[in-house]
Amino acid sequence: MESIASPALERKVTVGVDTHKHLHVAVALDELGARLGELTISADSAGYAALADWAERLGRPGVFGIEGTGSYGVGLASFLRRRGHIIVEVNRGDRRGRRANGKSDTLDAEAAARSVLAGQARATPKSADGVCEMIRQVKIARDTAVKARTQALITLKCIVVNAPAELREHLSQLTDKKLIDRCAALRPATIDSTTASAKHTLRALARRWLTLANEISDHDRVLEQLTTAAAPSLREGFGIGADTAAEMLIVFGDNPERIRSEAAFAKLCGVAPVPASSGKTSRHRLSRGGHRQANSALYRVVIVRMRFHQPTIDYVARRSQEGRSKREIIRCLKRFLAREIYGRVMTDHALRTTTT
Repeated sequence: MESIASPALERKVTVGVDTHKHLHVAVALDELGARLGELTISADSAGYAALADWAERLGRPGVFGIEGTGSYGVGLASFLRRRGHIIVEVNRGDRRGRRANGKSDTLDAEAAARSVLAGQARATPKSADGVCEMIRQVKIARDTAVKARTQALITLKCIVVNAPAELREHLSQLTDKKLIDRCAALRPATIDSTTASAKHTLRALARRWLTLANEISDHDRVLEQLTTAAAPSLREGFGIGADTAAEMLIVFGDNPERIRSEAAFAKLCGVAPVPASSGKTSRHRLSRGGHRQANSALYRVVIVRMRFHQPTIDYVARRSQEGRSKREIIRCLKRFLAREIYGRVMTDHALRTTTT
């Protein structure tokens, strides 16, 4: 006798997940958008397994649309990917829709599932399980250390401005490095005057600056090693140092094939022209979106090439003669650089894939 498959097992299920620090809320829909159920799980391995089993009991899981795949949802996305499911990154819902329909975790999860079902959410999240994730973590430590070092120096200079006259006149004419060294060597002795307390504060800030400088040097060495090993072709590009290479690899992630073309990468970095036509007017404008740190890294490389890279210098001269402004030339160079970086990163990724 021929067996008949259960309708529940034949239907394709789309699951939307609203993620939080301790709990995740999921809503499942069928192919027609009918709601099949909801589930609240704990944000741990047991909860992830319960969600996967629940979705598989409802039918044939098609896609999981997850909010926050780079933060609270990274663990769930990694677990489901290893289990063989398709993951789509879902952005926060439209505010106008939230005002009209209300706000709850269940409604957000249902909105995530419906955006996947409608084809509005299609982005593949980063896998966050390789060398690019290592680079991202180290760069976070470096960037925060740089910020703290800058703040320490600014605060130290403010203390010098407000210090007693004799101490201020002694330190105000020094360069930054000499000021740091001089303040780090101060000996305040007993804190019994404003001069002694100022010396104590200046020494603490200067030593903090030196400690952070050593920490940043350690991070730079690690980033140099990781970026050279992960993307040797990228590092060969003129003006592309470890910091810029790290920023680019963070944007691509450990699965750069998710960025399907160099045009998509240019848009992701905010260097693709945006149509701004209306009526009989046909024009484009500069993009203000995209990954702003990546856009800034492209700008720094372009400025370096405009000063020291002869082909770029020749290009700038030719375009200037054509009447292009410096701003327009830089925009064009950033677009060309995005194309070059995309090719280099994909070459390095293909090399890593074949060797492993």
